[in-house]
Amino acid sequence: MEAGLLRDGLTLVVGLCSGILSGAFGVGGAVLSTPGIRLLGIAPLMAVGTTLPAILPSAVSGGLRYRAEGLVDWRAVGAVAPTGLLASIGGALASGLVPGEGHLLQLAIAGLLGWSAWRLGTGRQRPARGAQVDERRTRAAGPRRPRSPVRLAGVGVLAGGLSGLLGIGGGAVLVPGLAQVGGLSLRTSVATSLVCTGIFAVPGTITHSLVGNVDWRVALLLAVTVVPGARLGAAASLRLGERDLARAVAAFLGVIAVVYAAGELAALVRS
Repeated sequence: MEAGLLRDGLTLVVGLCSGILSGAFGVGGAVLSTPGIRLLGIAPLMAVGTTLPAILPSAVSGGLRYRAEGLVDWRAVGAVAPTGLLASIGGALASGLVPGEGHLLQLAIAGLLGWSAWRLGTGRQRPARGAQVDERRTRAAGPRRPRSPVRLAGVGVLAGGLSGLLGIGGGAVLVPGLAQVGGLSLRTSVATSLVCTGIFAVPGTITHSLVGNVDWRVALLLAVTVVPGARLGAAASLRLGERDLARAVAAFLGVIAVVYAAGELAALVRS
């Protein structure tokens, strides 16, 4: 699709929808905006870099909503963010070295999302230590102390690296990682992941911009509507129980994985 008012309008819609999903599931929103702008005609590598600038305002908007509920675990953020930041720079620099003109990167996203959906959907995530059955008690008690900082740092490396490499914010790894490795409740994992993905997006955005992988017209249009979208998504997520939230996250990741895989396999066949 050629640049113009129609594409700009559709880009705004993509930004709103990705913001809602970002706030609801803590995944950064690029899992929708990346394939969304691909459908609008943005080249694969350019799509990877262009979605990153919109992740930060989305993360800030949704993160503030969760912070008001006391659901962000700042100790986990402190363990995950430093290693993730360094890894995101390395991932961004490596993105142009992967063969397949960006299509293989998109297929990697599909595989990652499918794996995360299976882990959450089959109930294999570990419950938070001392978790209360009553969600209201859990929220009132605030985030629990995370497990080993070393393990959390490892989650940060993987999530940050994939954030820079794939342009997806890293939340697809962070949400199940914080729940399964960090021992946090899923709701706290979503809230904490959203903060971390915003942090990871900063060096990734700078690096992709320097190598020319950001279409700033599209990036700014995405950023306009992700902010209200993230607030709406976070508010909707807070209304769900823990089990319903797990099912919703798993279903969301599974659908996006299928869409990613089908679209990029079709592109590879045509090329």
